[in-house]
Amino acid sequence: MHIQKSHILLEDLRFYAYHGVSPQEQQIGNEYSVYLELGMDLSKAAESDTLADTVSYAEVAETVKKEMDIPSLLLEHVCGRIVKHLFQHFPLLQEIRIKLYKRNPPMGTDIQRAGVSMSCSRHL
Repeated sequence: MHIQKSHILLEDLRFYAYHGVSPQEQQIGNEYSVYLELGMDLSKAAESDTLADTVSYAEVAETVKKEMDIPSLLLEHVCGRIVKHLFQHFPLLQEIRIKLYKRNPPMGTDIQRAGVSMSCSRHL
């Protein structure tokens, strides 16, 4: 068997955090959700059934939580920090796609969520 592409998926990780430009967001906070698609070669783990041959999604979630706990003005900055630390802590990762949403942002309009997404690779 040859695996052409493989990913670890973490969908709808939920956090309460204090990101935003407005003083209200910085004091009251808001609910956020994170979606990750982690690109890496999973062929060895598919054969070995060994955690060392893959990435622990529990450890990934803990890394994301630590970054979400650091208040920032911009969601772009939070995503950048998350990606940077995931690449630093998990050398098997080659690509990361991340979506970060703020639920019910205070925008003066009826909106379920607003957010940013990034697709990043370890190498140029």
